[in-house]
Amino acid sequence: MSATDEVAAGSAARDTEALERFRTLLRIPTMSRNAVEETDWAAFDAFVDALPRLYPRVHAELERERHGDRGHALLYRWRGRDAAGAPTVLMAHYDVVPATEEGWDHPPFAAELTGRGDDRLLWARGTLDDKGAAVAILEAVEALLADGVVPAHDVYLSFGNDEETFGSGARGIVEVLRSRGVRPALVLDEGGAVIEGVFPGIRKPIAVVGVSEKGITTVRLTVEQHGGHASTPPRTTATVRLARAITRLNARPFPARLTETNLLMVETLGAHATGPLRAVFTRARRLQPLLRWVFTRLGDETRAIVRTTTAVTQLHGSLAANALPETAEAVVNVRIAVGSTVAETLQHLRRAIHDPHVRIEAVDANEPSPVSPTSGPQWTRVASAISAVHPDAIATPYIMLGASDGRHFTAISDAVYRFTPFEMSAEERGTLHARNERIGVATWLRGIRFYEEMLRGA
Repeated sequence: MSATDEVAAGSAARDTEALERFRTLLRIPTMSRNAVEETDWAAFDAFVDALPRLYPRVHAELERERHGDRGHALLYRWRGRDAAGAPTVLMAHYDVVPATEEGWDHPPFAAELTGRGDDRLLWARGTLDDKGAAVAILEAVEALLADGVVPAHDVYLSFGNDEETFGSGARGIVEVLRSRGVRPALVLDEGGAVIEGVFPGIRKPIAVVGVSEKGITTVRLTVEQHGGHASTPPRTTATVRLARAITRLNARPFPARLTETNLLMVETLGAHATGPLRAVFTRARRLQPLLRWVFTRLGDETRAIVRTTTAVTQLHGSLAANALPETAEAVVNVRIAVGSTVAETLQHLRRAIHDPHVRIEAVDANEPSPVSPTSGPQWTRVASAISAVHPDAIATPYIMLGASDGRHFTAISDAVYRFTPFEMSAEERGTLHARNERIGVATWLRGIRFYEEMLRGA
């Protein structure tokens, strides 16, 4: 066997071992539940207990702390050569949304492999959201430790245990770091990915890096009135009034706006566009009204980029089929655009619904996150790591539509970025929080390389 063949064989063996460790952790059903009493904490204990066995160097050379009520939120410290420098934080969460085997092509916690070569797929809940990133980070650190790498400055690894529900694990870790006077130079959490086919006229893959997050607010719409027997209903029941409020809200969307981040994203992509939209994208600032119109019509994702969105996710009425409801309630999930506020959002809802009999209240209100720098050394570190692993991709800032634990770290860092280093097709993105979640094996292995690049720059 030639030296080249030996290197290739060794690399393949390491990849196989890494993949098996990943599959081991995917098989542990660390499902977060809003009803905390229904959570299987034994699964979380099993996950935490498995890590020292799977990553012995990490646990021999890094300091590990357990936080949270049950010690499931994990914080690792990798001491650098210069302890006085500002550290880097790499984040992920290892809890997943619940799943049953119903409707899955492969059981969600079996971690089955299909396909061959570069087309191999790994099927499991958590492959994309977000054990894939958590395990890739651990693989990167384990590999660098084996190579004798010591970062210039401290590196922290923060692994949340309840991002999908309350985010208390990450908040607790932030408070611990704040109490110690730790102010990270850069924080990287899950978020954007390497995508294609979202923006017309762009043929290259796009690496979208979240520099902020929309605010998340749960709004409850409530109608209360006299109940009674369903055989003698009034002209307007509580449910009718509530339904009218919902349709009014749906008919009056929030105005579209282009933030500075939106404009920078369009300008960045415009330089690589082809066709008639190139002229529009490269003149973004002068053609903002046209761009707003274009974004609201390209699709659901682009429409959500430029406006606050509302989605009615839960409805409650009577407890019996033949009884009029005394209380009718709708829960609205609101994602507040950067540049807006909770107060402005509630004002729009009241004007749109325009019914004093409908009570509108914010149950859980969170403002949009501050915007992290889109130039300078921290942005360059992220963009350079992307370029090293995905040389054809266009790195661009964007506003993250979902929510991450990273938003809590804005309290202690000015540079919080949201990027998951995996290629995700539209179909694969559609499996997030849905059935048949899966990841390409080659995609996941490239994710490990991305984190290695990030850590070498620390």
